[in-house]
Amino acid sequence: MKKKIISLLLLATLSVAEAAAQGVGTWKAYMAYSDIEWIERGGSMLYVLASDNLYTYNEKDKSLQTYDKVTGLNDCDIDYIGWNAAARRLVVVYADYNIDLLDEKGNVASLPDYYHKSITADKRINDLAMSGSYCYVSTGFGVMKINVAQGYISDTYNLGFNVDYTYTEGSYVFAASKERGLYRGLTTDNLLDKKNWERIGDYTARTKKMDEELVALAKTLSPGGPRYNNFAFMRFSNNRLYTVGGLFKSGSVSMNNPGMVQVLQDGEWTIYQDNLSTITGYSYTDNNCLAVDPGNPDHLFVGGKTGLYEFLKGQLKNYYNKDNSLLHGAMDRGQELGNSYVLINGLTYDSNGSLWILNSQSNAETILELSPDGKMTSHHKSAMLTGGVGPSVLSNAMFDSRGLMWFVNDNWEPAALYCYQPSTDGLNIFNRFVNQDGTTVAATRVHCVAEDASQNIWVGTDVGPIVLEPSQLDNAEETVFTQVKVPRNDGTNLADYLLSGVDITCMAIDGGGRKWFGTSSSGVYLISADNMTQVQHFQTSNSKLLSDNVMSIAIDDASGEVFFGTDKGLCSYVSDATKPIEKMDKDVTYAYPNPVKPGYTGPITIVGLTLNASVKILTTNGILVAEGTSNGGSFVWDGNDRNGKRVASGVYMVATADENGDNGTVCKIAVIN
Repeated sequence: MKKKIISLLLLATLSVAEAAAQGVGTWKAYMAYSDIEWIERGGSMLYVLASDNLYTYNEKDKSLQTYDKVTGLNDCDIDYIGWNAAARRLVVVYADYNIDLLDEKGNVASLPDYYHKSITADKRINDLAMSGSYCYVSTGFGVMKINVAQGYISDTYNLGFNVDYTYTEGSYVFAASKERGLYRGLTTDNLLDKKNWERIGDYTARTKKMDEELVALAKTLSPGGPRYNNFAFMRFSNNRLYTVGGLFKSGSVSMNNPGMVQVLQDGEWTIYQDNLSTITGYSYTDNNCLAVDPGNPDHLFVGGKTGLYEFLKGQLKNYYNKDNSLLHGAMDRGQELGNSYVLINGLTYDSNGSLWILNSQSNAETILELSPDGKMTSHHKSAMLTGGVGPSVLSNAMFDSRGLMWFVNDNWEPAALYCYQPSTDGLNIFNRFVNQDGTTVAATRVHCVAEDASQNIWVGTDVGPIVLEPSQLDNAEETVFTQVKVPRNDGTNLADYLLSGVDITCMAIDGGGRKWFGTSSSGVYLISADNMTQVQHFQTSNSKLLSDNVMSIAIDDASGEVFFGTDKGLCSYVSDATKPIEKMDKDVTYAYPNPVKPGYTGPITIVGLTLNASVKILTTNGILVAEGTSNGGSFVWDGNDRNGKRVASGVYMVATADENGDNGTVCKIAVIN
């Protein structure tokens, strides 16, 4: 019976891993479709623009299909859609002026010319109008004409003024401008010459309304996804991705996003109770951070612009502000503000189950502890105050392996890294950033902090990452930070500082010890465990990353899925590293996909390995096919032999051993060509 239970658990684990991973190197987008903005009917298909994303509903077979950058579109953040009946294509216009054409079979053609075109005129797009196989696009400078059937921009009419909407009647094209009036041009004339456009009247406002029956139908559909496309802060634990979607950095950033907590588990989203202002009496916007109770995955705290929120099973349990707790309002020009500005940018739990709270921009509190019994205690540090006021963006709180709490002030007054030791009530403040060469690192912002497996503290700044080694923890005034030097290997014996000058907004360290760096405008960098190699550099131009502005990163160590919260939504990439286990066992070490079916040429992943485990792929008669070392807890095989040739159909043995040569395990992979 015990063996049967273990086997069932193994099958369940394998199923979850395969469902979540979908193969190493693959991408997935998690887009919202809750806010219906426009609907177009094309034959039996409904095209629904919702929350700036697209999905279709087939009225014949009742099927739903979502579209995003991973599933075929060339961009995200859609502004307009329009169905061209003659060409039987949907025109999709994005906020950055990129354009796609989507046909009935789901094929996508890109029209990037307007997106790439560098012009001094106003490129904004205001409206789409169909006429035959053409689409007239109203722009900030005039009218652009797209041949939808053949897929190219056929004409651009530069009228020199903003056109709000366009339409055709008979042989005329009409351009309506709120600022200039109504113009028309004869289609048989040379409309590239704006002299052939004549003003024929005043502007008349036009309101486009959706078909109420189509809206009612769309409201019954469930394309899935989160409710919002906002993921400013994330944490992965308990097989769940916990997210909040706002951000308030006093003096610099105010997103004004609705208060939201969205949790992803096994492909399904749970949206926590919202619209809390009707309960608390204060605005519920810009949630900045969260912390999950280590003893209860359904119990978490959320910090925001207006105080501290406690949730249990998705429902508000308690609300803490300056009137019912030790929290204080933000100081502004010598006055303490009310409960609309009780700034919580950092939260974390310690190993004893106490919640630690960072109260930003207060004159009386900086560090607070909420014990499991509900008692709140002050650990205020006056040394953190400047002019009697605490740092304005105390954030990114985390406990390291030594029991030290690290956090930053994500603001220029001052840009600082903090280390608090609860056992001694001691605090170190690091605001002098000098590297091993004696050079001052000119950081004006410190965004994030993380610990690696060697107990080094990595610090993300607006001029690149710096490292605080364990030997440098005690004397903050004399601390020397390390800027990793990467050799150029060009014969000059020179080296460059790792990602020097890059604005590091967020980071995470995976099971293989590799560093994932999110940036404000350069996408995502993946750096090897030894810090010497740039393994990947994902940008919108070379990957399915939704935006080059990455605000948060979280990693599922079990599957290797790396989540990227961007300013355009959430996406993920399945990496080839998972968290290593302490001891390998035949019931936890397995390969997927297995069997490898005909036509599959993707990676075959072995998981459940110890750190630096030796892996050998053998035929049933003992011939070595491939070998290597695990990356964290995973090893990826390309299905080829040592000569790069695809292996023959058959069963292959996976022999593994830890660094000491012990705990060898064997699993099998069936390959069917």
